[in-house]
Amino acid sequence: MNTILKAKLLQKRRWRVRKKVIGTAARPRLSVRFSAKHIYAQAIDDAAGTTLIFLSSLDPELRKQKLHANLAGAKALGVAFAIKAKSAGISLVVFDRSGARYHGKVKVFADAAREGGLVF
Repeated sequence: MNTILKAKLLQKRRWRVRKKVIGTAARPRLSVRFSAKHIYAQAIDDAAGTTLIFLSSLDPELRKQKLHANLAGAKALGVAFAIKAKSAGISLVVFDRSGARYHGKVKVFADAAREGGLVF
């Protein structure tokens, strides 16, 4: 399949999810994105257009653990993100899977964040 077509289909899936998933100050949107090597997660207040919390596998503390974009890395980052969110006073979030299917790495990340204390 053509890479340009794949990118267009992914963007359409992202837009379709974003029509329904909107973050507020009381309940920000938890967006997770997996690249080939790294994982990026952020809590976003869409009403104000600001990122409240950002964490990735490139963070210096997490880099020491040598996390990759796999199931183990997703679990570790999910727990770390939940801890950082709780310390910032965020406990309620809406989950944005960024066009990816809710299984595998995405599901493990979400379950780890729930175990860490976030409520979806």
